Amino acid sequence: MTLLAQYTTLGLGGPARTLITAASDDAVIDAVRVADTAADPVLILGGGSNLVIADDGFPGTAVHVDTRGISYARGTARAGIVEVTVAAGENWDDVVAATIAEGLAGLECLSGIPGRAGATPIQNVGAYGQEVADAITSVRALDRRTGEITLLTSADCQFSYRDSMFKRASGRYLVLAVTLALPDEKLSRPVRYAELAATLGVETGDRVPCADAREAVLAIRGRKGMVVSPDDPDSRSAGSFFTNPVVDAAQIARVEAIAEGRGLGAVPRFDAGDGHFKLPAAWLIERSGFAKGYGTPGGARVSAKHTLALVNGGAATTQTLLALAREIVAGVRQAFGVTLEPEPILVGVAL
Repeated sequence: MTLLAQYTTLGLGGPARTLITAASDDAVIDAVRVADTAADPVLILGGGSNLVIADDGFPGTAVHVDTRGISYARGTARAGIVEVTVAAGENWDDVVAATIAEGLAGLECLSGIPGRAGATPIQNVGAYGQEVADAITSVRALDRRTGEITLLTSADCQFSYRDSMFKRASGRYLVLAVTLALPDEKLSRPVRYAELAATLGVETGDRVPCADAREAVLAIRGRKGMVVSPDDPDSRSAGSFFTNPVVDAAQIARVEAIAEGRGLGAVPRFDAGDGHFKLPAAWLIERSGFAKGYGTPGGARVSAKHTLALVNGGAATTQTLLALAREIVAGVRQAFGVTLEPEPILVGVAL
């Protein structure tokens, strides 16, 4: 019996009733179509970096997507742009490294994000001012409702902050490949985050060689335990467990009044458009009483490097991890009146 824990970066999750590893699009499609025809629940597995799976496992067919392939098309898009098509099963950080080696910009700040390429449009992964939605032109997918292969444009994907049509469509689409439009340039996009600029020794708005930006991002993520490594126990996580909440002007005013009353200083915030603001979840968590390392040392705990990550210390279960997550959500709500939402996909469990 193979535990799904072996397919997740958290190292948590019970067995699937059926587990299939598929190394080609045809094998992936066939496995899903057979399960769908039999009305069998389907769980799509990639790198398992954004999954929290029940201790009881999954009562259906788990399909591990292990397809490979990266292709480059020059001269088919607008001038100075290269179209890069990536198989869903490609390791995402390998894709970033490959495009930079090819002399292309646009993904450098997405270095070190764990998981497979097929998951990136679902979550609209982002970091340090870049989102994969900025680069995606189309996604090839199996529409499980119609049984047809479809090509979805970026507009079809309805991207928003850490969200997309794929995430909201409850498993209707199986991503097979992603096509990205990347500038044929060796300089990064303008650096937007002060932390990254400081690491690079430049000003925000400056551009640097993409390889330098990548190394700086990897260094920052490494310090926070956000680069998966067997040598770093803090990387046994699902990455950021909570999204940064987006609040309106009235909510930000309440948070600022609470912070002032408690002597917490200025509340960090980022403009999210339309009169809304994005608050750093890590700031809220820390100031609600959950310090780095909070929890059971060998069980479920907050990362010792970054309060946004919840870690399996080696003896955690999914239930103990979720109990910690619920405690944090309740604490932040009580302290600031803001409700945190989980970023990982929860399978067979709820927060």
